[in-house]
Amino acid sequence: MTEPDNTVTPSVAGDELEALLAFIRDSRGFDFTGYKRTSLTRRIRKRMTEVGIDSYTDYRDRLEASGEEFGFLFNTILINVTSFFRDTEAWTVLQREVVPGILANIEAGEEIRVWSAGCASGEEAYSLAILFAEALGVQECVKRLKIYGTDVDEEALRDARAGLYSAKALEALPDELRNKYFEPNGMLHAFRPDLRRRVIFGRHDITRDAPISRLDLLVCRNTLMYFNVEAQTQIIDRFHFALRDGAFLFLGKAEMLLSNGDRFKVVNMRQRIFQRRTGDAAAMYRTTPVKLETGVAVDPDDVRKKRQLRELALESAPVAMLGVDTDGTVILANSQMRAQFGLTTRDVGRPFRDLEVSYRPIELRSLIEQAYTEHRVVRVDSIERRIDTNEVQYLDIHIQPLWGSDSRGAGVVVTFHDSTAVTQLQRNVKRQREELETAREELQSTNEELETTNEELQSSIEELETTNEELQSTNEELETTNEELQSGNEELETMNEEMRARTDELDEARTFLEGVLSSVAAGVVVIDADLFVRSWNRGAEELWGLRSEEVVGQPFFSLDFGLPTTSLRATTQESMQSGKRTAPQQIEAVNRIGRHITCTVTCSPLDSDNDGVVLLMEDTYRG
Repeated sequence: MTEPDNTVTPSVAGDELEALLAFIRDSRGFDFTGYKRTSLTRRIRKRMTEVGIDSYTDYRDRLEASGEEFGFLFNTILINVTSFFRDTEAWTVLQREVVPGILANIEAGEEIRVWSAGCASGEEAYSLAILFAEALGVQECVKRLKIYGTDVDEEALRDARAGLYSAKALEALPDELRNKYFEPNGMLHAFRPDLRRRVIFGRHDITRDAPISRLDLLVCRNTLMYFNVEAQTQIIDRFHFALRDGAFLFLGKAEMLLSNGDRFKVVNMRQRIFQRRTGDAAAMYRTTPVKLETGVAVDPDDVRKKRQLRELALESAPVAMLGVDTDGTVILANSQMRAQFGLTTRDVGRPFRDLEVSYRPIELRSLIEQAYTEHRVVRVDSIERRIDTNEVQYLDIHIQPLWGSDSRGAGVVVTFHDSTAVTQLQRNVKRQREELETAREELQSTNEELETTNEELQSSIEELETTNEELQSTNEELETTNEELQSGNEELETMNEEMRARTDELDEARTFLEGVLSSVAAGVVVIDADLFVRSWNRGAEELWGLRSEEVVGQPFFSLDFGLPTTSLRATTQESMQSGKRTAPQQIEAVNRIGRHITCTVTCSPLDSDNDGVVLLMEDTYRG
């Protein structure tokens, strides 16, 4: 959890310190006014010493001048002191006595709501998730469990949302739990995603913001001890309101509830575990009752004057104010409200939904419902409102829920603060900073490019000098190469002459072979090793009526002519495998003119490597 250190330092100027705390609260929303002054003074003084400043006033000037200084100051005041299952004995009691009691007090299937206030970097919230997962089972937790982890330290919350932890941070966990609930992620370990979705992290100040309601368990350890008595009382009131009847409160060992015995009963004093007694919770915001002295009569005129003063104060307030009761009826619209949004006194008493301001410039009805539901002030900043085509107004809208003394909602007050000048100035500053940053980056990039260019030019000059020398050497090599090419050309011409002579010889041999095949009266067919027709002589054309160009290149056994080729497949395979000539085979066939003949087929291997066969086909008996 996030907590300030408590080392005692000498006292300091009280007025200057209070002014500094008020400035931090108003400018950044961090309210440290409820912290004990001894520890708070020491932490602020520590940061002032680091930057060499002695006066609170001078340090405030530094905060106004440097936005980054706020971050350093908050990191000094808020120290993350947390770990998984910190104080194992206390978590054992929580597991054995509290968790079973929570599960027994709620119905099956009902949502379990847990709040880890001051969760720091998330270890405590994830420890709670593991605790309930072990009791209910992971699948049941994914359906029913909801854990809220809150803190005022945004940097710590970023680490908590990431859910990534080092091996050292997980040393306190048994190997079984570490392997079950964490997955390796590079050098770190990530909390398992299905349970991670049931843990919600957000910024929350327990001294100012409305608490999360309807809780079964609230864990806030070693945080109350740093607040003064008044702040502790307010926080305990909020915690009491947040818890259901019979729900549990888990504090740190340095914190007690000695004055709250009527609202909390002790479950385990040693481990600071308490249970909310049955009964109504205290009101979130109680209206201050009129104080009447006993035996003193109240002057009606005095009451009337005070009421008139309150009405005049609201009417003349410098900001636009609109009051809406719980029925959605407008009960107040001061002069600024009427002037800025075109309302009249006749609009008071009308339903809020009928007014244009209820949905323009922003949908206010849902925000009002959110303020009621969450019991807190809802703020939306820099809302753009276009007055005409050339003028734009920016508004900060605050929706404050009001609660009566009976803890029931009384209505809301909506205030509209004109932030046009501030918003435009912030946008201009942001734009100018971005432009300046862009210009700086471009200038830096240009300088780097120039330096790189100079180095490249120097290198290029050296390379050119080297290249000139290489070119000179290359010219000499080219001359030598030309001579070699000339010699090569002469050799190629000689080889071409030899190729022409061999080509002529090959043509002559081919012509001779074709003449031999053509002069053979019998049909001669040459088949290659893949059983495709390589040659088909004139005798075959005369015998079967198929021309050479029709069959060359075609699979022999797929040809359709008068000879039943299937009867030759075995003979052909035998000749190719054995490399020997087969005995003549007589096959009944039909020649090209349709007459039945007896064809004698002799199969001879083409060569000794079984590259094909030669089929000699003769008509021996004519029908």
